Amino acid sequence: MAKHIIHTADSRGHADHGWLKTYHSFSFANYFNPERVHFGALRVLNDDYIAGSMGFGMHPHNNMEIVSIPLKGTLSHQDSMESKGTIQKGEIQIMSAGTGVFHSEVNASEHEAVTLLQIWVIPNRTNVTPRYGQMNYQLKQNELKTLIQPTPSEDTLWLHQDAWFKLAKFDAKQAIKIPVEMPETNGLYLFVIEGKISVNENVLETRDAIGIWETEEISVETLTDTEFLIIEIPMLTE
Repeated sequence: MAKHIIHTADSRGHADHGWLKTYHSFSFANYFNPERVHFGALRVLNDDYIAGSMGFGMHPHNNMEIVSIPLKGTLSHQDSMESKGTIQKGEIQIMSAGTGVFHSEVNASEHEAVTLLQIWVIPNRTNVTPRYGQMNYQLKQNELKTLIQPTPSEDTLWLHQDAWFKLAKFDAKQAIKIPVEMPETNGLYLFVIEGKISVNENVLETRDAIGIWETEEISVETLTDTEFLIIEIPMLTE
């Protein structure tokens, strides 16, 4: 029997710094909830709004896999590995912080806000050489598309963990069975970017999420047109 936990949008941590409005699915910065520290190896899922010309100056990270998925606007990226450029909707970025890296993320527009998901995954290898990856993708209607997986591929990015990132965009009234790649060790964390769906008969709306484990697949029914993110992740023990 599958186990699950639901994180509604309004149950997340929240901070409003004016230029930055952010929601934390898991404990982060000044938000701490002992029941919401991580879901397996998924440590952070931040839903950020960044005002024009604002952002995060150079700051350090180590031993973390960091994924950025823009939802609107354009973000400028720069890091100590000499990676420099922009990322926008239709692109995804990963940074293996490993032994240590500095980076900055700043809104490339003076006027248009950026919204993005920033996600941290605990790696299965520590002190690796820092690495940066970025990829364009085209998400077709009624498609579940793998963007990140554990092994290198021409069509995906990869990370130091037995984890998969899959993005989905479906019309209303679709029924989808989604398999777990490694059901013996992994669970799925499904985050609704927009729309309304039913997951194993649990109704979720925009920015709600559900974590499911001890199952080989999940059943999704789209109640409206919808877009959602699935992160398959090892269920770590404390």
